[in-house]
Amino acid sequence: MPVARDDLRAFLQAEPGCMLVEIAAVDGSTPREAGAWMLVSQRGSFSTIGGGRLEFMAIDHARRALRQRQAAGPLSIPLGPEIGQCCGGRVGLAFERVTPALAARLIERCEREIAARPCVHLFGAGHVGNALALALSLAPVRTILLDGRAEELAAARVPGVETRLTAMPEAVVREAPAGSAFVVLTHDHALDFLIAAEALRRDDAAYVGMIGSKTKRATFRTWLTREVGHPELAGRLVCPIGGSGLDDKRPAVIAALATAEILTAVLALQARARAAPGRRPAVRSMD
Repeated sequence: MPVARDDLRAFLQAEPGCMLVEIAAVDGSTPREAGAWMLVSQRGSFSTIGGGRLEFMAIDHARRALRQRQAAGPLSIPLGPEIGQCCGGRVGLAFERVTPALAARLIERCEREIAARPCVHLFGAGHVGNALALALSLAPVRTILLDGRAEELAAARVPGVETRLTAMPEAVVREAPAGSAFVVLTHDHALDFLIAAEALRRDDAAYVGMIGSKTKRATFRTWLTREVGHPELAGRLVCPIGGSGLDDKRPAVIAALATAEILTAVLALQARARAAPGRRPAVRSMD
């Protein structure tokens, strides 16, 4: 589950005597990247550096140092037969006892990571919208569920997901940050078309998807020709969402398939942006 600022604060408050464990270096195939971190106390842990035997050894090393009130030296762990893992790489771990100053830096770091998460806008708080919000709540993205119906939003309370009542969804699309994803699943096809067209006008969207069928997609292309004059915009539209060839229309199944699709698009775009600072990466078609 993604690190949340409130969860981190709660852990630090409940476990003031804890140790920061951070991956300082990686070589070859490893479960997590350099910079991944976790907190370890005598009673629990927060976040993860990859699990398995590696994490077990890190927790044991940190807790031994906490019990003995000593500093924990660094570890260099080969991820091979020596420890019963088969990644084949090597991980360097750094350990630091958490002080009030370090706790403040961790919270600040968490704030920066949260602020950098890509936005996923879900237009429509119906059955699929709610299921998709729930699935995305576990991912490292900022999920915003939007609807023009107050009663639907009031019933859609998913921890970690923002809700927004709006009568002008197209304005939300225009104001969204670069690299956002837009998923259109309202109760009205005409409204779906308006929102999707607005999102497709943006050349910096990571993903534009609309719930529906191949027939709805064809109807949308005709609508784009008649109302917008740019039928080629439909080339970047994902419709139906979660299109894996599995003919299952249950909201939870659609949500699971669409979540993988959306995350692939937004996280890949974010990675390309990090790899080329100062350049806006080209948007890849999902068709």
